[in-house]
Amino acid sequence: YELPLVCDTGSGGPAIAIAEAAVENWPAMSLTGTETGDLGVAAKLTRRIDDSLVAVVAEVGAGIMSPWRVVMIAANPGALIENTLLTSLSPASVGDFSWVKPGKTAWDWWSGPLLQGVPVAGSNDATERAFIDFAASQKLAYTMVDEGWYVNSGGGPILFPGADPTRTVPEIDLPSLVRYGRSRGVGLIVWMHWALLDRDMERILSFLERTGVKGIKIDFMNRDDQEMIAFYHRVAAATARHHLLLDLHGATHPWGMTRTWPNFLTQEGVLGAEYGKWTKRITARHNITLAYTRMLAGPMDYTPGGYRNATPATFAIAATGPQTQTTRAAELAKYVVFESPLQSVADSPDAYRGQKGLDFLSAVPASWDETRFLQGTLGRDIAVARRHGTRWYVGAMTDAPRTFSLPLSFLGTGRYTVRTWQDGVAPTDLVTATHTVVPSDTLSLVLSPSGGATAILEPKP
Repeated sequence: YELPLVCDTGSGGPAIAIAEAAVENWPAMSLTGTETGDLGVAAKLTRRIDDSLVAVVAEVGAGIMSPWRVVMIAANPGALIENTLLTSLSPASVGDFSWVKPGKTAWDWWSGPLLQGVPVAGSNDATERAFIDFAASQKLAYTMVDEGWYVNSGGGPILFPGADPTRTVPEIDLPSLVRYGRSRGVGLIVWMHWALLDRDMERILSFLERTGVKGIKIDFMNRDDQEMIAFYHRVAAATARHHLLLDLHGATHPWGMTRTWPNFLTQEGVLGAEYGKWTKRITARHNITLAYTRMLAGPMDYTPGGYRNATPATFAIAATGPQTQTTRAAELAKYVVFESPLQSVADSPDAYRGQKGLDFLSAVPASWDETRFLQGTLGRDIAVARRHGTRWYVGAMTDAPRTFSLPLSFLGTGRYTVRTWQDGVAPTDLVTATHTVVPSDTLSLVLSPSGGATAILEPKP
């Protein structure tokens, strides 16, 4: 089993989570059943790829420390969501990271790309400029240029000979795109295969820093042995030196490293939205379970925002123009329920054009000052409130029809304007409303099957 493992002991009993923190110069841990078949789990360290019988190689006197083995106990699974134990157990950052800016990002890959108004949607300047324009229109801080922008990329996990992120394909003028993005207030984050950095890290990162790129998304590590964990730390330190944000895709579970390297904003380590392009596994129940389990470990690059919404019965697998099995309101709710300081707005600009909910997508932040679990049951439903500055944001998701009545005592004092986005009749419908509340009120949110709801609560002058 991948970490964290969460156990709900039943009605009235505590919830228990097993995780790890401060993993460095050490392999990651996973859990298995016991050899005897008795109730319980056994810890397992990932073996090295150069010696399948060995997990850890260390020199005597090298000062290597084993990770923290963490057991978290709370009154219920939801209470675990509020904790920050894994980051607190990791070393604090050293140096100036004031240049790090969390934010939302447009993304050219998830939709296909699917884009009208350009001759050919793909890895070319016209497509990327259109995504920059969309990001600017929605006040997104970044746009992500995915696979295909440098020579001999495009092999997915296969690294083609001659691949080089310092040489772009003829259809991409990276310096020009950086300048255009800067003129629109949008930074560029670029994708690359991890092995290229492993062999030539300083040359590639120096080039990207000189060019004005804001960050990198690296992919297909798909390992968590001792050598790969060392690579994670090495690339986090190197990107920090070069003032680049870092997104680890194709990675293992988090263990608090974002505290040590604040430029390391998010990582995958999750069965996220992209799996809806080729499976039916990304259900409402799956998404809700992630909030109680994977989210405990740290930022999660799930990539929400799909606007081609269907019911589980009408959902069809599609690599281009993919659908979701959850409602549009549930997609909006993920921006509150799921934490990621680099949060994708995953669909094509075409999917969003003229649709409801764009005001929420523009307004919702990607970083938070405070988190409160409000209501919910593991695997069934959840309602979470997060604060950014003086505003509170509420996100709720469910697998079955559900009405939440949420006490607003967390607001403190004063009167608040609340705006809500809730499910309508069809999966793509959004019902919006605005009214005034005080902390003694309750907020009623009505959710459809596989549905959701969001709210923004802002103090009145």
